This record gives sequence, C-alpha cells and structure tokens, in this order.
Amino acid sequence: MLKGKVAIVTGGTRGIGFEVVRKYLANGAKVVLFGSRQESVDHALQKLKEENSSWEVDGKYPKLTDAAEVEQAILAVKEKFGRIDILVNNAGISQNTPLYNYTAEEFDKVIDLNVKAVFYVILPTAKIMKEQGGGCIINTSSMVSISGQPAGVGYPASKFAVNGITISLARELGKDNIRVNAVAPGVTRTDMVAALPEATVKAISARIPLGRAGEPEEVANAFLYLASDMASYVTGEILSVDGASKA
Repeated sequence: MLKGKVAIVTGGTRGIGFEVVRKYLANGAKVVLFGSRQESVDHALQKLKEENSSWEVDGKYPKLTDAAEVEQAILAVKEKFGRIDILVNNAGISQNTPLYNYTAEEFDKVIDLNVKAVFYVILPTAKIMKEQGGGCIINTSSMVSISGQPAGVGYPASKFAVNGITISLARELGKDNIRVNAVAPGVTRTDMVAALPEATVKAISARIPLGRAGEPEEVANAFLYLASDMASYVTGEILSVDGASKA
C-alpha cells in the first residue's frame, strides 16, 4: 500500500509508533524513525532488521523541542532519500497530575513536546512536500482530546491543540496537495498499559463498549489507511480508534 513512499515517524522506537513503523515497512515504505536517545533508536532498528533484513529503515534522535535541530534532521532525510511522502507526529508524553499539584514547568514540558514539537517537525517537512507536489501528515491525538480527563489538564489541552493544528493545516495545505489528519487512540496495550496491574486493566476495559483495550497494531492500521491512496480524499479528520470508550 505504500510502495516507494518515504516516511518519517517520530516516537517510533516503541508502542504505537514502533508498530506504525513496522506496518509501513511491511507495506513497502522506506522509514526513518525518530527516537529520544541513540540507545533506543539502535535497539528499535536492530529489532526491525532481525524481523526482516530487506526492510529499508533508518533512525535519528534529534531533540524535538529544538527547532533548528529538528530542521537539520528533516533535511538530512530529504538529502538521503530525495523526498518525504509521509510524516507521522507520534512523539509525546502524558501525565495525570491533579491541578493543585501542577507546576508551570510540568505544564510547559507537556506543551513543548506535544504541541511545539509537532509544529517544529511539520514546518520544514511541509515545505519539502510542497516542492515535490504533495504529501501526507498524520498527527497522534487521543480520545481525551474529545472527552477530556479527570486530572492532568496539560495532556488533553495539548491534544486539543493537536486537533486544531490538524484541522487548520488541512484547510491551509490542501492547495499544495498535502493531506493532514490525526488518529485519536483510546486505551491501548502499550508497555505503559501492560505494566499496570491486571485488575486495573480489567477495570479500565470494563468501561469500554468493546470490552477490551486496543492493540498497537489496530491503531497502526488507522495510520496505514490514512497514509495510503485509499484515503486520497480524506483530510482534516480526527479518526478515533478507541472502541467507543469516549462514548
């Protein structure tokens, strides 16, 4: 579905991001994954090469909150592969600090990575996509961008912002043949969820109409669809993959 495409996936070393990288590679794309540290990037690349040595995958670890460093990494991808067809903004952090315990520094940390970094990655990439005649940008939102959450207001605030970026840029960049969408996962069996006590997972799952948490591959399927030509007329959408847990 993505044969010949070049993709960048931030936060691509684990969880949903890693599964998106695998899904894109399995469907013919060349992928550059971005991680937070060289060690995590190297580990992810090793796992992928062990799975399929023919996959064309590379990795980088720019500081996503540094606009200049991000631009340099993006330009290096363009120089190596000649183009960038797909950008997945998946890197981010979550937290659930109660308001009365919040600090300005903690709030800023969430906004810096979940919002500012998304802008820093999009800006140089969109310029490249415009020059080459188009592309596809997919941002990772969350079900809390629609439903909110009972504590940790910085996280849903950041994902509301991601939705705003997505919808606004879809309108602005459509004339350049750049589609912009977002995927809003619900509770998903990433390492973070897997580390929770089974009783906690069962309690969370009981509130989901489908009766279970989602699997990373199920979320990655949404990223595959939106990146493919099957979604050639889909832009400005926030695609929920949450088992109706926000209902």
